[in-house]
Amino acid sequence: MINEKINRMKKLVFMAVIALMLGACGDKGSMSSSEMAQVIDSLQQLNNQKDQEINDMLSTMNDIEEGFRQINEAQGRVTVAREGEGASRQARIRENMLFIQQTMQQNAELIAKLKERLKASSIKSEQLAKIVENLTAQLEEKNDELAKLREDLAAKDVHIAELDEQVAVLSEGISSLKDENRQKEETINQQDQQLNTAWYVFGTKKELKQNNILKNGEVLQEDFNKDYFTEIDIRNDKEIQLKSRDAKILTTHPKGSYTLERDENKQYVLRITNPTQFWSTSRYLVVQVK
Repeated sequence: MINEKINRMKKLVFMAVIALMLGACGDKGSMSSSEMAQVIDSLQQLNNQKDQEINDMLSTMNDIEEGFRQINEAQGRVTVAREGEGASRQARIRENMLFIQQTMQQNAELIAKLKERLKASSIKSEQLAKIVENLTAQLEEKNDELAKLREDLAAKDVHIAELDEQVAVLSEGISSLKDENRQKEETINQQDQQLNTAWYVFGTKKELKQNNILKNGEVLQEDFNKDYFTEIDIRNDKEIQLKSRDAKILTTHPKGSYTLERDENKQYVLRITNPTQFWSTSRYLVVQVK
C-alpha cells in the first residue's frame, strides 16, 4: 500500500519538475540543442535527487511496517505460550516480550528519524506526512496493546524484570512523538484560527474619531485603537446587529458579499452572505452609526 502511494507520488513529482523546468525555459523563447541537452541533464539530476529522497523514506517505512508485522507475530506467540505450563513457557514468553519491546523501540526511533527526514526534505507532500502520522498512531495503539498484555501476564504471575527499563525508554520516546504531534496540531489550529479571524466595530462618528479609527475623513490610517474592535471567527459569525436605524459601512467590502437590512425594530443588521469574499479586501470592518 505504501509502495503504491509513493510510486504515484514519484510520478507527480517528476511531472511537476518537468513542467517547472520547461516553463522556465519557455519564458526565454526557443532553445538550441545544447541548451535542450542541459535542461534534460538538469531534469534528470533533479529527478534522481528526489527519487533518492523518496526511496530512502520508502525504505524506512518498509522497515517500520516489517517491524509491526514481526511484533504482531510475537504477540501471537506470547498469547499461545501464556496458556501453557512449565519453565519453557516462561522462557518463551520472556524471549518474545523482550523481542517485542526491542522492536517497538526500533520502530519508535525509525519513525522519529522519518519525521526528521521529511522536515529536511525538499519534497513537501501531505500524503507523506499523513503516512507518518498513521505510523505514529499505529505505534501508540500497539504500545497500549502491549501495556494490556503486560497486565495480563502480571495477573498470571509472569513478570519480566528486563522489560522495565526498556518500557520506560520506549514510553519516553512515544511520549515525545505524541508531544510533537500535539504541537503540530496546535500550530495548525493556531494558523487556522488566524486565517479565519476578523475584527469589527460600529460606533458614532465621535466615538470612531476618539479611537483614531476615523481621522481626517479616512479610516484605519495609523495608530487606531485595535482594542475597540470585537474579534470574530468569519466561519461562524455572519450576522452583526448594529443596533441603530442609521448605519454606513466605512471600510471597503465587495458588493454582493453582504446585505444591510432592517430588523423588526427598524435597526440595521449586517448579514455576511459570502465571508471569503467579504473579508478578502480587509479583515477590519468599520461601521458608522448614529
